[in-house]
Amino acid sequence: MNRTQLGTALRELRQASGKEAKAVARGAVMSPSKLSKIETGKVSPTVVDVERILTAIGVSEEAKSEYMAAARAAATETTAWRLIRRLGYHRKQQQIKALDDSVRLLRIFQPSIVPGLLQTPEYVRAVFGRKDLGEEQLSRAIAARLARQESLYDATKSLRFVITEPVLRWRLMPPAMIAGQLDRLLSLSRLSHVDIRIVPLDAPQVDVPAHSFVIRDDRMVTVETVHAELTVTDPRDVEVYVRKFDGFATAAASGDDMRRLLEGIRDEFLRQQETAG
Repeated sequence: MNRTQLGTALRELRQASGKEAKAVARGAVMSPSKLSKIETGKVSPTVVDVERILTAIGVSEEAKSEYMAAARAAATETTAWRLIRRLGYHRKQQQIKALDDSVRLLRIFQPSIVPGLLQTPEYVRAVFGRKDLGEEQLSRAIAARLARQESLYDATKSLRFVITEPVLRWRLMPPAMIAGQLDRLLSLSRLSHVDIRIVPLDAPQVDVPAHSFVIRDDRMVTVETVHAELTVTDPRDVEVYVRKFDGFATAAASGDDMRRLLEGIRDEFLRQQETAG
């Protein structure tokens, strides 16, 4: 059952109960406008939203259990990368930009590559260059990702990044270009609303990285796997990712300690470049 089908089912349950939309919205602790958007499929309801609506309608426990199961299934959406490729990577970047523009708190955990918002043009090209795109598609994807970076300079947002140290050492580019990428991280780390933390390899850990994820406010998590992108909206699942992010943020180097770590790795790459030259 997708978002539209779930909304339609909730509307039909409400109408069958004989209750007016305003009464159900009041009982579900939401505005009539939000209920209307849920019922018409314009807004994705959280699992909590569905539970409150069902309670306000007064359905049986059996029916409630059935619809809650559907809501939990709908709360995690999977989009295969092959479908995103068909859509166009530049359009996907535009969609991400729209999401980022709407949030106040953005938390990104990245154990694989430098987060897109922080990438240099050369790094962006190295990332998309792996995807066997035509030159026009590649140029559009690069331009769209760089356009997303406008949000870095919106001081009304809080942007928090936790990156594992191997990401900084991964040789996607020649040493001089990697050094340039690390310089960009150093520069951006001085923005007052941007918090960049690095999890050092020599720090004791109680968790494992697993995969990258992005938390938008406290309402949505995007997870990147090998074959697909997952979108998670169940508040209980979102909280799992918040706890994981906070755990790594606590274990990470920040502020001047983080900058010293970055500078040391950057200088290693610069020495390698000089040796190679």
